[in-house]
Amino acid sequence: MDEESPTTTPLLPHHRPQWWRKIPSNAISSLRLHKTTVWSELGGSVGDLGTYIPIVLALTLVSKLDLGTTLIFTALYNIVTGLLFGIPMPVQPMKSIASVAISEAPLLTLSQIAAAGIGTASVLLFLGATGLMSVLYRFIPLPVVRGVQLSQGLSFAFTAIKYVRYDQDFAANTQGDARSWLGLDGLIVAISAIVFLVITTGSGETYDNIEPVAGNRRVRRRLQILSSIPSALIVFLIGIILCFIIDPTIFNSLQLGPSKFHVLKITWDDFKTGFLRGSVPQIPLSILNSVIAVCKLSDDLFPEHEASVTAVSVSVGIMNLVGCWFGAMPVCHGAGGLAGQYRFGGRTGASVLLLGCGKLVLGLVFGNSFVRILNQFPVGILGALLLFAGIELAMASKDMNTKEESFVMLVCAAVSLTGSSAALGFVCGIVLFLLLKLREVDCGPHDGDD
Repeated sequence: MDEESPTTTPLLPHHRPQWWRKIPSNAISSLRLHKTTVWSELGGSVGDLGTYIPIVLALTLVSKLDLGTTLIFTALYNIVTGLLFGIPMPVQPMKSIASVAISEAPLLTLSQIAAAGIGTASVLLFLGATGLMSVLYRFIPLPVVRGVQLSQGLSFAFTAIKYVRYDQDFAANTQGDARSWLGLDGLIVAISAIVFLVITTGSGETYDNIEPVAGNRRVRRRLQILSSIPSALIVFLIGIILCFIIDPTIFNSLQLGPSKFHVLKITWDDFKTGFLRGSVPQIPLSILNSVIAVCKLSDDLFPEHEASVTAVSVSVGIMNLVGCWFGAMPVCHGAGGLAGQYRFGGRTGASVLLLGCGKLVLGLVFGNSFVRILNQFPVGILGALLLFAGIELAMASKDMNTKEESFVMLVCAAVSLTGSSAALGFVCGIVLFLLLKLREVDCGPHDGDD
């Protein structure tokens, strides 16, 4: 009997209830469906800080971003998205805009950064509101999405290893000499954090509904206890303590009170420069990683609470069309952040809601002076957190069942990594997928049955 040729199914079914009808029930039903604890959600809440902190710190030091304003706005974003989606939907910096802003001369001004965020948000809001994003999501082949996820996950992991091995100057966007073994930000501290995370979280599995390992109930009980430890939160708090030990003068630099809000003056020239230099490279990345990849990952991790591409697109659009005018950092949702928060225990929207409350308190109490603490945060510890988030995202690609699907996924990932462009990898993946399907088209005359 001939085997049926494998096919790649569309990412979305044809009929799905409108996303806005799910809003009232998401937060409550997700808590009922997942056996979670406050400690687990707290641990997951810091799972994406390995990405958040370096970019926010760099923009604050180089582009004069007001950290207090960004903390308050991203806190409100976290709280709203936690209630809206019912899953640990992250709020992350727009990485391409940040990269251009701090590394390409002439550096973007704060108004141009805001204009780039507004331009990107406007495109995503249009695609989401018109339903075009849903069309894209429905027909993009799964191996291509997996290729984008794999490339982003490995990119995070490579960056994490650099954080662990080498000194970093986020303000100058440069990498220094090899990190020393000793010291409060030395290799021993970073490796100890990684070892602790491996012992407590393993490879990221859960032990709530599995049979005893090798018939040994004590082993299963020990694994359950280890996995219940909010390991990422403990590592992060140790990093905060080390900040004050590294530089005790931080106490004298902190100023109580929030930053004063003001509306940015954005000129037409700022919009042109921001859109061409910031939005153009950011839009493909936001569509692929911040909407399509994150929605697919949400379906993998939370099939009963899959995030709607329409809701995610509209969410990114509204967040930035409000916050960027006040000088807040351009943000989006990201598959890497979702993977990181899930990896360290986040199972519901309570995870990002707690994170939002924490950011709100810091923004209201310390304002922009909190940058003094972040500037002394051990980069090796950030690398440890980012490493696990990246690997968790990359592991989403393990479900490729055929050699053809794996081939498309790996080519897409390879091009994305070597070309430093998820959009380029995506285009190559689509072309390769179509070429492989073209080989199977029967264009000749049909012979009669024997």
